[in-house]
Amino acid sequence: MHQLKSEQEKKEFNAVLEPYLSHPKIREMDQYNAHGSVSVLEHSMNVAAMAYRLDRLFGKKADLEVLLPGALLHDFYLYDWHDKPLSIRIFRMHGYTHPSEACRNAAEIFQADEKTQEVIRCHMWPLTLRSIPRHREAILVCIADKLCALTETLKR
Repeated sequence: MHQLKSEQEKKEFNAVLEPYLSHPKIREMDQYNAHGSVSVLEHSMNVAAMAYRLDRLFGKKADLEVLLPGALLHDFYLYDWHDKPLSIRIFRMHGYTHPSEACRNAAEIFQADEKTQEVIRCHMWPLTLRSIPRHREAILVCIADKLCALTETLKR
């Protein structure tokens, strides 16, 4: 969806994400649907590319070693949320719970640092009211996620 324009951008983007993309748990994300016919892995790559492009647009100030892994891992929950029974308790619904699950997985499998964990934990704000994005990287991923989810949902 969101293509990177220059070869330099592609090289920089891929250099940061390459160690993650070969991991079997990241490849597993391709099995689950995110929005419409878009897989969770495809959605996460779209979010990473969008966050990268937004950072470039706004002055290249983000730490790419936080921004890109945070974007890739923001939906690293590793289950098909469409198959889960709908909870009648609103705060147990997927939209509220998956950031914590993704954060746990990222910390356990990739030893994600605290700032990357914030990116993951806060990406559903304002739905998750207590998880307010405070760093540039978290804000960019939060915005990129909304833009990509909207585009992917309308693309159906």
